[in-house]
Amino acid sequence: MRIILLGPPGAGKGTQAKRLSKEFGLSHISTGDILRKNVLEVTQLGVQAKDYMERGLLVPDDLVSQMITQRFSQPDVRNGFLLDGYPRNINQAETLEQVFLKENLSIDFVIYLDTSEKTVLQRLTGRRVCSNCGLIFHIKNMPPKKAGICDACLGALYQRNDDNEETVKKRLEVYEKEVSPLLEYYEVRHKLHRLSGDEDAEIVLNKIISLVSAN
Repeated sequence: MRIILLGPPGAGKGTQAKRLSKEFGLSHISTGDILRKNVLEVTQLGVQAKDYMERGLLVPDDLVSQMITQRFSQPDVRNGFLLDGYPRNINQAETLEQVFLKENLSIDFVIYLDTSEKTVLQRLTGRRVCSNCGLIFHIKNMPPKKAGICDACLGALYQRNDDNEETVKKRLEVYEKEVSPLLEYYEVRHKLHRLSGDEDAEIVLNKIISLVSAN
């Protein structure tokens, strides 16, 4: 089984991807994880990506595509995978299609978590991250036992700079412009399935499982 999971920032893609990959025994492929791994291992691509990341810039499509290409050459993807949050635009989708052709792979489902601005704002502006271990909390949905302190390592929690309301709204505007043609790209290929991302994570998870299991 091969799935692409799409949705705006705050749609819950990461949460769903982790649970679905366990549910179906799929490799969870996240561009964020791939970027961090390359940076940590100081690969040639990681060094280039780190330069952009440290300047607060998006890593260019060509660098991300090269990392994705390397990831899909690894044998575990043959047993199925869940691709989390990639592609983000038509260029990436077309590159991904070339990678799949080269590796003799195809996509079974493209699932889009259609999430309202109100929900995204509530989720992201309330998000808090541990400065030490990176564990994520939410001041309303998943608060720490002690305000401002990580349950796991007692590190200080902080709000990411891009999790304020103004920045989140700008990120959503950019995403909407990019995602409309991307959704059409998969719709005409009869791969796209839309689900509401506004509902509780457990409800969304069960709907995805039902969708995938019925096909």
